[in-house]
Amino acid sequence: MGEQQIYATLIGVVVVLVSFFVHHSRSAQPQMNYPIVSSAELSAASASLAKALPGSVFFGPHPIFVESIQSYWAMQERDIVPQCIVRPRSAREVATAIGIIKNDYDLRTRRGDVSLPFAIRSGGHSPIPGAANTDGGIVIDLRLLNQIVPSRDGLSVIIGSGARWLDVSSTLDNRGLAVAGGRNSAVGVGGLTLGGGISFFSPRVGFVCNNILSYEIVLADGTIVTVSASSNSGLWRALKGGSNNFGVVTSFIARSFPSTNIWSGFLYMTGSKSNQVIDAFHEFTQAKPGVYDEYAGGPLVCFSYLQKLGINVISTQLAYTKPVSWPACWAGFKSIGKLWSTIKIRSLTSATDELGKLSPPGLRDLFFTTTVKNDHATLMEIYAAYKRGAEAMRRVRGMTWTLTLQPLLLAMMRKGQPDSQGLATRTESLVIVLFTVVWKDTTDDELVDQTTRGIIRQIDQYAASRGTADTYRYLNDCASWQRPYDGYGAENKRFLQDMSRAYDPNGLFQRACVGGFKLDMDRISPLQPDLTNVTGQTMKRNTDLQS
Repeated sequence: MGEQQIYATLIGVVVVLVSFFVHHSRSAQPQMNYPIVSSAELSAASASLAKALPGSVFFGPHPIFVESIQSYWAMQERDIVPQCIVRPRSAREVATAIGIIKNDYDLRTRRGDVSLPFAIRSGGHSPIPGAANTDGGIVIDLRLLNQIVPSRDGLSVIIGSGARWLDVSSTLDNRGLAVAGGRNSAVGVGGLTLGGGISFFSPRVGFVCNNILSYEIVLADGTIVTVSASSNSGLWRALKGGSNNFGVVTSFIARSFPSTNIWSGFLYMTGSKSNQVIDAFHEFTQAKPGVYDEYAGGPLVCFSYLQKLGINVISTQLAYTKPVSWPACWAGFKSIGKLWSTIKIRSLTSATDELGKLSPPGLRDLFFTTTVKNDHATLMEIYAAYKRGAEAMRRVRGMTWTLTLQPLLLAMMRKGQPDSQGLATRTESLVIVLFTVVWKDTTDDELVDQTTRGIIRQIDQYAASRGTADTYRYLNDCASWQRPYDGYGAENKRFLQDMSRAYDPNGLFQRACVGGFKLDMDRISPLQPDLTNVTGQTMKRNTDLQS
């Protein structure tokens, strides 16, 4: 018993040291030099933006320009240098910027020239190069649009697209309120919400997007439109999972509800517990609608190989959105035992900040995902693929290789407002499989890319052969080479394409706006949009659609 206690203490110390090492190794990154751009080198659009929005447009090496680039989470995004950065202070300034970019796009289209790329940035937390940055183009950095305004009745809150979830929860905690929001405090509101979004509260209320009452959006023609269930209802649904394909969302009105402290944290275990953890995960995810506890958020089961130390560690994040310690729903994980735990009753802000601090900024990162049915043999094969990946990349310097499993419960897919993700037809709970890789050197980029593509191909082939594959891909976890909209289903993808034609007929956000995954509009003939939605009701065009 004494040796076990000593071993447990040592593992706990290792976990703390690893977190400390990762945090400080990420922080000590070299600063890039950003040359001055001469007036002769400026694009016409950049020059027009600087003239129309003085004080909101920045060029290198201005400190605000440098800060914006150096504040991206992933090093791949920091490696990209735009021509200028626009930091709008209002929706009206966003509209001015989009109007100028659209005029430039139209001119280039008429001349047959290549479009000047632009990017939309909320939190800048995606690891995909070019997701929210663009080489030699224009970045619209929304971080000054970070207002958080709860309604007097406590039923809703206005949230600026540039806010982070830390800002949201810290504002609402003091009022005894919460919204369905991100589980990582450092993530931006805009990107997560438009990509669907999973919350600690999702088993109760659905995806984050299923709880957005209305959007304020700047369309391709520069008009500012409010989108809700009663106004532009087709676009309202399209924005729930449709990313940045329709315009620049400047703010959201989210449904809020009473909330107290929650019970949340991590259990740390040795890699030898993998079979028991997978068993507990599988059993939890099997719970039928009406049987599972809707206050149970998660679990996030993470298997990590730490190359620097040559060890495997299991960390399982559990949450319960009431201040109740070890509710019965988590008994399967409690019985496994632990070496280290951070689980306690805490504020929502504290819970999300814990996840945020475990993934600090500044290294090369990659996400990629797939989805499978909750089949035990398939889960074990996924774990075996994770082990093969660790072996293949064991010499990648500074590498942390993580497999995360999280349930996509059937009841969660059917809660909240309708969206565009195509999950309502599923008949059983699923498992979202997320792999993440963190590494230091650009020389390892190709090996990481080839290995990860091979791992996901092996898993998909195995699941297909066993009849446990599913086409859904959670957009916010996809790699750049994945195609999340194909997984929404042909009918939903066509619906999104129709909304793109209706609100962006010239294709500004398909051809000039980088990031966000596109809708393959150039692969099909430019027909008039079919405005009959999937429920068979015909949408009515308003004046915003006729401009």
